[in-house]
Amino acid sequence: MPNSVLTSPPGSFPWTVLHDRHPALIAKVGDGLPYSPDRLSALDALASEITGPIRPLPPDAHDAGTWTEWSRDYVGESWYDVPFLFAESYFYRKLLEAVGYFRPGPWQGVDPFEPAKSPELRGAALAEELALLSELPPGQRDEGLLTASLWGNQADLGFQLSQTDGGRSTALVADDSASLWPLLNGTVCIVADNAGRELIPDLLLADRLLETGRATRILLHVKAYPYFTSDATMADVLACLRRLADDPAGKRLWQAVRTGALTVRAHPFSVTPFSYHDAPADLAEDFATASVTIMKGDLNYRRLVGDRAWPADIPFRTVTEYFPGPVAAVRTLKSDVVTGVRPEMLARLDATGEPWRTNGTHAMIQVST
Repeated sequence: MPNSVLTSPPGSFPWTVLHDRHPALIAKVGDGLPYSPDRLSALDALASEITGPIRPLPPDAHDAGTWTEWSRDYVGESWYDVPFLFAESYFYRKLLEAVGYFRPGPWQGVDPFEPAKSPELRGAALAEELALLSELPPGQRDEGLLTASLWGNQADLGFQLSQTDGGRSTALVADDSASLWPLLNGTVCIVADNAGRELIPDLLLADRLLETGRATRILLHVKAYPYFTSDATMADVLACLRRLADDPAGKRLWQAVRTGALTVRAHPFSVTPFSYHDAPADLAEDFATASVTIMKGDLNYRRLVGDRAWPADIPFRTVTEYFPGPVAAVRTLKSDVVTGVRPEMLARLDATGEPWRTNGTHAMIQVST
């Protein structure tokens, strides 16, 4: 078993996330809402902490005992000497602590990332993408919705729909979409990634599956609370449904939630620093009973295969054979972890000298049954 991806060495992608992205995010959160002096002070303290040793949550935090158990091997260690998945997860939990998300008071339940989410739903880019999708001929609608769900807010949808080679995007480093479509029947489980411009096409894909009768039920898993900046929560689902309120698909989705044809789950496991190897029994049951589980996005991919230094050409089926049911990864590449890439494709990509694993210019659709 390969080692877990760590937050070191200096200059690595995980290191840059901690060293550059997290401090910038703290500043952005502090500027995004008119936080009171005590909240701003807490954000400053977090910015200082992430340059030194990891500290425990306050003892009166509602989940202090849980995180004490999860972090027992890491408290006192440098943020730069621990598993990357743990460091990111714990950072976001501490960020919510700093802004008072769980504390009684005026900031309880206020999403610190919402100021960046709402503009996407109101923006011209989303309106253009929705118009483009609505104009697709019936024969192209399935592939168009899958393409939109794959790329989300990472690239211009019109560009991606045009960049094909024999019907397949030239930016895909692995493409098992032909194996995915036959699995999209009965109960389909979608584990969402980002809100906004990515969640909208996920919902439209769900509507398409229900409307055409291929799926009888969609289980949509979202995060239990704000996490990883843009990850979707139930509040984000509702915001998207309101954005689609005048669209026939939006009306159908609203009714689907009412009837249970579209069921939204927000399992507590969604915000833990663990891979799906450790999924609790009730969550594993959702995955086992679905015709396929679609894991959206980069974080879900890392949790699916294990955030480890896998050889890029190790078969996707090998690293997901533990999963309780058929599973598909639909992901834009934004981290180092990758599996199932053919050796010739890997050689060609590496020869470019570009950071193709992390810069969001490539994607993959992988299926294991």
